[in-house]
Amino acid sequence: MTDILNQFDPITLDEMKAIRLMNRIDTKFVTTVPMLRRLLSLAKDQYFVQEQGGLRISPYYTLYFDTEDCKMYNRHEAGHLARQKVRVRSYLNAGLNFLEVKTKNNHGRTKKKRIEAQGFNPENISIFNVHSSMFTDFLQTYLKYDQQALVSQVENRFDRITLVNKAKTERLTIDTNLRFHNIATGLSREMDNLVVIELKRDGLQPSPVLPMLSELRIFPHGFSKYCIGSALTNEALRRNRIKPRLHSVEKMMRK
Repeated sequence: MTDILNQFDPITLDEMKAIRLMNRIDTKFVTTVPMLRRLLSLAKDQYFVQEQGGLRISPYYTLYFDTEDCKMYNRHEAGHLARQKVRVRSYLNAGLNFLEVKTKNNHGRTKKKRIEAQGFNPENISIFNVHSSMFTDFLQTYLKYDQQALVSQVENRFDRITLVNKAKTERLTIDTNLRFHNIATGLSREMDNLVVIELKRDGLQPSPVLPMLSELRIFPHGFSKYCIGSALTNEALRRNRIKPRLHSVEKMMRK
């Protein structure tokens, strides 16, 4: 993948600060690594690639929280548009960790709020206390669930490529090498051939990547890392509404 990414003009984190898109509309697509290579070849002249420390692919770690009976997962699986997720997101290259609350409303708009996750270590998550008083004001302000009911549910690791269109009106995140570990069941799942693409823009701005995706027959495809990872590693969870997406994902992983 590096050979193609080296053909892109770079953009730095500082240059991207104006396009953080914390209040945005997200559209997800799911494809395979060979198709991603074709997409990147089409996009190289119309997008910048984020570069940090000379690297254009960055490792990420995520720890998802939910209630013990997985109320957030169940609400998503039941098809409710208005929903929330709570996670710690770690930017491993930068050594940054944030506790985040993502809220999606009935109109498909996502708002993300975050606070530095002091004391979090992805290699020793047991020492992190999400119930700490240092997070109380933040969670009471943005979370619709009881802070004390939160438990660790699923770990997720992946590698991310971030593209920015030349007009700097959107970001495109591309996640590969997805790996899940379910803390409740102890089960793990790797999804190495799968690619999750997310188009992030403030409203329905024109996007140069959409015709490229259409040309390659890569169409919008719902994919929640927390929900898919949970369903694949915990047989006790209900999955009636999510089954078609699971079957689609499993089929792509076999290609």
